[in-house]
Amino acid sequence: MTGPAIPGRRRPSPGGGAPGGAVSDQGAPGRDGRMPFPHLSTADDAEPDDPSPGDRPRTHDALPDPDPDPDDGQRPVGLAALSLRYQIAAAFALAVVAVASCVHLGMVFLHVAPSNTVTKQHGRVIDEWIYPEFEQNWKLFAPNPLQQNIGVQVRALVRSPDGTSRETGWYDLSALDGRAIDGNPLPSHTQQNELRRAWDFYVGTHDAENRPAGLRGDLSERYLRRIAVLRLDREHAGGAGAVVERVQFRSRTTDVRPPRWSDEKVSDRPVVRELPWWPVPAADRTGGLTEASAR
Repeated sequence: MTGPAIPGRRRPSPGGGAPGGAVSDQGAPGRDGRMPFPHLSTADDAEPDDPSPGDRPRTHDALPDPDPDPDDGQRPVGLAALSLRYQIAAAFALAVVAVASCVHLGMVFLHVAPSNTVTKQHGRVIDEWIYPEFEQNWKLFAPNPLQQNIGVQVRALVRSPDGTSRETGWYDLSALDGRAIDGNPLPSHTQQNELRRAWDFYVGTHDAENRPAGLRGDLSERYLRRIAVLRLDREHAGGAGAVVERVQFRSRTTDVRPPRWSDEKVSDRPVVRELPWWPVPAADRTGGLTEASAR
């Protein structure tokens, strides 16, 4: 008794051969013992495409994802993290710095630029902005740089506590600044340039007879006089309790000797320039006078 026929599958003959008495060599081993057509398989040999539920591999149930942080990746940084009031204050401060930087760069450019319509019309405003803190000196890059040593000295007429007046000796202010700078890896701007620039300012605004050559002559005199009062007070000129009533400046200029290989000839005699006595107002002798106010 035979079972029902399965579609797509031939029923083997009783003799083990193909239907009709023919012997089928499909699936039969060859002489070398190998199976022919190994790539072919019957429906019985094929693995089922959909295994039964009992044959499926068990997998762990997927755990639910934790609730995402609502602020993760969206937290503001920088100015955005500030409140609106502080954002406005920061924006205003940045705007002020930007405007001041642009104005300063423009003033410096107009100061060093050749004479033009803007500098002729607004030259006084530009000078008030530049001098003395931001003055630009390009003599270092000139074809013939400075070749002189200039020493600035000052003396004073002081009144002692007992009412007597006397003159002090000459104080070499340039030498004092030089000793303060020598060996100092980070000298201050005051030690390096205050006295030198004040003297250049005076020389540039006065003629050879010490007469002011422009509107800035009086300003240069007051500037130089205040520096003298500060330096004399620092050196305790006249002793304790002495009051500076008058000051007098002089400069001693000597040419720098040329190198031995140079044929240049310079004079070795110093040139002395002596200024008249200047009275010291009471406002310049007050204790509130400082280096900053002198500038």
